[in-house]
Amino acid sequence: MTTPPTTVALVTLGCARNDVDSEELAGRLEAGGFRLVDDAAEADTVVVNTCGFVEAAKKDSVDTLLAAADYKESGRTQAVVAVGCLAERYGEQLADALPETDAVLSFDDYTDISDRLRSILAGTKHQPHVPHDRRKLLPLAPADRHTTPGVAVPGHNTHPAESDSTGAVRHSDGNQIAAAGHAPFHRATTSDDTRASNTHSAVAGQAAPGAGPGSLGSDETAAAPGLKGRFVTTTPSELKIDAPDLATAPASGPRVMRRRLDGGPMAPLKLASGCDRRCAFCAIPMFRGAFMSRRPAEVLREAEWLAENGVRELFLVSENSTSYGKDLGDLRLLETLVAEIAQVPGITRVRVSYLQPAEMRPTLISAMTSTPGVVPYFDLSFQHASGPLLRRMRRFGDAERFLELIAQVRAAAPAAGIRSNVIVGFPGETEEDVDILCDFLSRAGLDAIGVFGYSDEDGTEAETYDGKLDEDTIAARLDRVTRLAEDLTSARAESRIGELIEFLVESINPDGDQDADLAADETPADLATGTNLQDPATELDGLEAVTGPASEVLGRGGRTAEGRAAHQGPEVDGTTTVTGLPDGVRVGDLVSAKVVASDGVDLIAEFAALVNTPDARPAANLTA
Repeated sequence: MTTPPTTVALVTLGCARNDVDSEELAGRLEAGGFRLVDDAAEADTVVVNTCGFVEAAKKDSVDTLLAAADYKESGRTQAVVAVGCLAERYGEQLADALPETDAVLSFDDYTDISDRLRSILAGTKHQPHVPHDRRKLLPLAPADRHTTPGVAVPGHNTHPAESDSTGAVRHSDGNQIAAAGHAPFHRATTSDDTRASNTHSAVAGQAAPGAGPGSLGSDETAAAPGLKGRFVTTTPSELKIDAPDLATAPASGPRVMRRRLDGGPMAPLKLASGCDRRCAFCAIPMFRGAFMSRRPAEVLREAEWLAENGVRELFLVSENSTSYGKDLGDLRLLETLVAEIAQVPGITRVRVSYLQPAEMRPTLISAMTSTPGVVPYFDLSFQHASGPLLRRMRRFGDAERFLELIAQVRAAAPAAGIRSNVIVGFPGETEEDVDILCDFLSRAGLDAIGVFGYSDEDGTEAETYDGKLDEDTIAARLDRVTRLAEDLTSARAESRIGELIEFLVESINPDGDQDADLAADETPADLATGTNLQDPATELDGLEAVTGPASEVLGRGGRTAEGRAAHQGPEVDGTTTVTGLPDGVRVGDLVSAKVVASDGVDLIAEFAALVNTPDARPAANLTA
């Protein structure tokens, strides 16, 4: 009698980089003989890919681990395993604080994830790692990092770092890395999220400072107790993973170390990992490590694989995309790479996330505004606009320099999308600093703004600063800047009425009911060449914008589509609803539409023309 494969469910919290890491883990697990399932109650093991960036994200990760552990009492689940940033950041401290979690794994365990899970299921107690500063694992000189053996970097197909019997990672000189700090997480109760309430965004689901678009923000993490995650449908008693291709993925074929968990036409693609910057408020470099680019051939191979599996838009992610190539001998390598990715058959849009304003350059602006297939979308992490306060944050720039950068972008592409995050309440911030920030935002014309209240992060320089503001002051400033940001981004969206936009169809609603689900036969795995409904070059002079309240426009019925225009990043920058959709248009199509109304940062547009349809091609192996 054949023994059925061991089942595993993956739950992902946090940013788009975590999404990529989960899909790498899924690929390794499936290659190792595990079967992925979309219901945690039916899984032998539940793996939670945690987020550990800000307090609200830590709380959400702990809540999810505890909720998953409940399945050991009521379902088939035998083990709950923590991976990801919270697990990496706190290691043995997290394991001690959460005995309900059967193991806490490091990034160093990723390449051997199948063996680790089998050992845990067999009853072997996993020795959690001692937290350490991963920046020390790679040489200081970026050019030397690709020749350093034995350092695990998720998404780079590297091997685990050497570790001893205690689980502590060692440097190449054999010295053990010491434990760092204390564990600032705790079991959540309904009253212990006071600091998380200081984090807010002008756009629902906005990313945390420094996290870039595609991240899980405080409005989502702190919304309601229960089970949450990137692919999770949340109810108090049920953990479901929205992965429509799990049941149909082929079991063999060409191998890329990745397994798609989301069947949509957009997918993140990792450019690099880690960060060399030393922002005073940010702990990410300590647990993600020093900056390391993926080699272009590796990125392109994965882009081709994603295109073969139904992806039409690639969302390039990293901690700092503007640094791409500096460790490969070419600081302008990103300009070349985006053009090559855009030429991959089947890819219709390429979007770059997380750009450091201090590292922007004319050649990159030109590449992002003039390269066919690359959308003019600028995710610029300003963080503030007061020069003196930015120096205190260990960042560069000021309001005037940022406005000059925005002017350069607008000169090259007037309709370009520009988004940013800002922090209020940083130690030493004055009312004058807040006035400078508000004046800058009023002049910048940004499409999306994330506003966040400062909170201390363990091990950061800012944690040691004097001049800390009380929570009431931070909350008041947060409210002031958030209200302004909401007004400004709504006005910016309204100013787009009358624009002709290009729109990626991500879901279709045959009856015009915005709450209806996407039909099963509209998933990208089934995409075929659509009908050329209208010449994309058709003049639109005869298309009159029927303006009015968004509810009135949407209430006219008919076939509609949900998706994003070029200026809208996934999940955080608002969406667009296109009405009057012809029957031949399918998920994954790129269409042109004329904006006729707005609702906050969201747009409503009327279909104009079919611009691009997915290539007709057989689906490649969805298994890594």
